[in-house]
Amino acid sequence: MKKIAIVYWSGTGNTEAMASAVQAGVTEARGAAELFTADAFTADQVSAFDAVAFGCPAMGAETLEEDVFEPMFTACETELAGKKVFLFGSYGWGDGQWMRDWEDRCRADGAELVAESVICSEAPQEDTLASLRSTGALLAE
Repeated sequence: MKKIAIVYWSGTGNTEAMASAVQAGVTEARGAAELFTADAFTADQVSAFDAVAFGCPAMGAETLEEDVFEPMFTACETELAGKKVFLFGSYGWGDGQWMRDWEDRCRADGAELVAESVICSEAPQEDTLASLRSTGALLAE
């Protein structure tokens, strides 16, 4: 059974709903999913999981949330080499540049991005949630 960490920050509940959909997909595929808010996850925990799904909305000028998520993610970067990683998040403006930048960071860290990142404008609709559940199932395989 694959053990998956789902780590997220959510200010409005959109990214939290996305994280829950990933968790549902992992569980449906008989994986073990643990949901963490960004302030409850540390770099020391990365090695305990087969894969990590990180979720964060775009903030400001299309950046990761700076007070909680960014410091946690920066600390985790040294542990991502060879790790299976999936990224997701929501945005309210822009064109998704924050996600492209984040994917580039993960690749530079040596992470294995296991699926196309999932982003949505504002609240996730059913098609987005279905995609997240499918990717959760993929992580559990």
